[in-house]
Amino acid sequence: MPDKKIITIFITLVIAFLGYTAYLYLYPPFQTNETDTLVNTGKMVWQNNNCQACHQIYGLGGHLGPDLTNSYSKRGPEFIKAFVMAGTPIMPSFKLNDNEMDALLHYLQHIDSSGSSDPRKFTIHFNGTIE
Repeated sequence: MPDKKIITIFITLVIAFLGYTAYLYLYPPFQTNETDTLVNTGKMVWQNNNCQACHQIYGLGGHLGPDLTNSYSKRGPEFIKAFVMAGTPIMPSFKLNDNEMDALLHYLQHIDSSGSSDPRKFTIHFNGTIE
């Protein structure tokens, strides 16, 4: 009799697992947003120049430089362009061509339009997601 209960519980769990797996594949819990090519190119400029080593996006990244999530709306594209091209004593001057600079600015504008990044204001849910 106990073996029958164990087998019944096991079969029920397998069916529940397979059913939930099928549900997740049919109805994913997130929406994928298509980004344009210029945003993707700007992201590659960001990654190829290792900007995340010093700067943060959404509170993730290095701590030497400031979080750049909302820098586009706070400082504007001309300030960012001048800063990236001239550099500072701490930040090197990046000699980006016009296409790379436009793509990077477009990427930062896209990031800026997607939300804010103050981790102190994040709401951490019981399942580990943040809002």
